[in-house]
Amino acid sequence: MGSTASARNGTWRNWGGNVSVRPARETTPASVDELAAAVRRAAEDGMPVKAVGTGHSFTSIAATDGLLIRPHLLTGIRHIDRAAGTVAVEAGTPLRRLNLALAREGLSLTNMGDVMEQTVAGATGTGTHGTGRDSASVAAQIRGLELVTADGSVLTCSERENPDVFAAARIGLGALGVVTAITLAVEPLFLLTAREEPMSFDRVCADFDQLHAENEHFEFYWFPHTGNTTTKRNNRSAGPERPVPRLKGWFEDEFLSNGVFEAVNRVGRAVPVSIPAIARISSRALSARTYTDIPYKVFTSPRRVRFVEMEYAVPREALVETLRELRAMVDRSPLRISFPVEVRTAPADDITLSTAFGRDSAYIAVHMFKGTPYQGYFTAAERIFTAHGGRPHWGKIHTRDAEYLSRVYPRFEEFTALRDRLDPERRFRNDYLRRVLGS
Repeated sequence: MGSTASARNGTWRNWGGNVSVRPARETTPASVDELAAAVRRAAEDGMPVKAVGTGHSFTSIAATDGLLIRPHLLTGIRHIDRAAGTVAVEAGTPLRRLNLALAREGLSLTNMGDVMEQTVAGATGTGTHGTGRDSASVAAQIRGLELVTADGSVLTCSERENPDVFAAARIGLGALGVVTAITLAVEPLFLLTAREEPMSFDRVCADFDQLHAENEHFEFYWFPHTGNTTTKRNNRSAGPERPVPRLKGWFEDEFLSNGVFEAVNRVGRAVPVSIPAIARISSRALSARTYTDIPYKVFTSPRRVRFVEMEYAVPREALVETLRELRAMVDRSPLRISFPVEVRTAPADDITLSTAFGRDSAYIAVHMFKGTPYQGYFTAAERIFTAHGGRPHWGKIHTRDAEYLSRVYPRFEEFTALRDRLDPERRFRNDYLRRVLGS
């Protein structure tokens, strides 16, 4: 099975393997007109509609027992406008293909997440982000989008055209329609120098504000049951290009971070008591390294070890306190956690349901190896995150509902009012949207 979601005997499953669903009907439209016709036909049959990407969400945000739209024929670049610094791309295009195509054209996104398996629409619609002091999520780089709404009409929006829809639909959760194309801001290809090095948990916490202020992109991974972290700083560079040597790259990224990590996690799943000892070794296995390359080769890395994940955005100034509480909780508990905790940042943005809406944010992501019971850990972590007004990533596991979310998103009612206008019959409904947006 590849890096994407799978379908067997009519059942659709997500990448993490924790969501499966049997749609009544599937379609793979080859054009926007075909997609709009499929939505209209579903409406005549009273059937709900969902588009799926590569299934990289851990929530059931894309699940439906109605019409499942697969967008993988809606791929490729429609148009590059070098003067405006934009690229129009079909919604089903995987980020990997977009990044490669842009690099060939001497262009790049300003910032991106750490995997590129997702489709452009799936990544933006759930608020996928990397880490950045000044540059925000992928959705914050959107300059225009095309949307098939519940009645089958095609709506184009930007800051000038349908600006109210544009404000919300950049992170639309699939609730406002099916996104068919996205126009993204791009810039001339540049180089990043990555500096990865181990650092103690206490030092990262003590120096966090400075590390954040001094680096364009700062992130770190803390290994539970240890006082160790590995940090990564990415900054623009005048060059020259100095990529990770191929053999060393294979050893560190494929062998250590994927192959050995998979094996170690299997041991941990079978013998949880071994995890703290393994964590101490793992946290020291990756040595310091510095390399310079084009952005997607620095921002993204392969993730072949399957896991489930929860991630919350907290106000940036609350990060250190939240993280210390998380560490104290793990130390007090009988939990055995084999996956590192990932910490990233984003500046405030203006997208209605963005996790970084109106506030500089820090993200804390907790993971568990696929097949291990994660509820105890995630429940305890979520209690800490929500005490700090945390906002859950829309595509990752959480238990929040509309009542909670309406308190942490100042413009929540604006989004639901727009949904009432664009989808009054709830053509794009499913159980997840009912929970997070209300009925």
